[in-house]
Amino acid sequence: MRICINSSLDQPPVKLDLTRHWYRRGPVAFLLLPLAGLYCLLSRFQRYRLEKKQIRAARSVPVIVVGNISVGGTGKTPMVIWLAEFLFAQGFNPGIVSRGYGGIPQSVPKRVTAKTDARTAGDETVVIARRTSAPVWVFSDRTAAVSACLKEHADIDIIISDDGLQHYRLYRDIEICMIDGSRRFGNGLCLPSGPLRETVQRLKQVDFQVVTAAQTHDLDEYSLQIEGNEVINMHSPSQRYPLTKFQNRKIHAVAGLGNPERFFSQLEQAGMEVMRHPFSDHHHFTLEDLSFPDDAPIIMTEKDAVKCGIFVDQRFWYLPIRAMPDPVLGRAILQRLQEINRGQETAGNTGLPGHQRPADL
Repeated sequence: MRICINSSLDQPPVKLDLTRHWYRRGPVAFLLLPLAGLYCLLSRFQRYRLEKKQIRAARSVPVIVVGNISVGGTGKTPMVIWLAEFLFAQGFNPGIVSRGYGGIPQSVPKRVTAKTDARTAGDETVVIARRTSAPVWVFSDRTAAVSACLKEHADIDIIISDDGLQHYRLYRDIEICMIDGSRRFGNGLCLPSGPLRETVQRLKQVDFQVVTAAQTHDLDEYSLQIEGNEVINMHSPSQRYPLTKFQNRKIHAVAGLGNPERFFSQLEQAGMEVMRHPFSDHHHFTLEDLSFPDDAPIIMTEKDAVKCGIFVDQRFWYLPIRAMPDPVLGRAILQRLQEINRGQETAGNTGLPGHQRPADL
């Protein structure tokens, strides 16, 4: 998060990067506390207002929301991919909805496929469409996206919302909150003093807390490891090699992520000499961005790779990743779905929710 300040008419604006202050309680975070307090109040009011207007789809199916309460990458996309494939394996037919961050805003819900231009639909949604068998729909109004998905796909019996924990107009049966295992909640303050969209008290209302890239001993949390052990050539996808191919070699690491440090560290741990090139989350790359003064290999995330296909050559590689959650998590999700199903049957199978979540924190 950056704020531009114009110091004078003949000087370029000064960019204040607030993110580096989010993980300590220093003077900048303290000065912004009044704004953070206002943000917390507004977010609570917004939640209270929108939950009263929640809309359940005409064809009642369970809705699982995967999101977070903090800004930055927490592993939502690999979690959504894992969850879709897990549900397929259990006999479900999931559909996936997303806002399509980083894409061009749509006037109506749009189906995303593996061949959809990521610059139009958003990078994460194209990755999800490439990696799962589920239909993926994007729209700023996720409730409308759910309706479109169910209308076009009669066999869909469960919906996964990629992000949307704060999209309270969307009715949800299960909430999964992703937590970065290394950064956690930073200084514990709301925007702009800290990285939180909502206070940590919000965790009391979610069904599952999933911690990425770290072991957890908290009984309320489930651990999830992010794994990636091979690279794929973007010019010739049939070329797939283990990460050790680039061991002891200089490489350019490119990452347009909310938390690029995790990606860079993974490559360094694999024995590479990493030249780091961080970009903002959902960055739209140009050829100039990737024009480096040498012929060293260029390795990027799959999320970035889907936006760079038009100007790649043999130097370009991407690292696909996958989520490896604690097996207990899958069993717990299935148990929760069974409870929801029994609740709906008790309600007369009228489409009424079998449980209600508290409307306020």
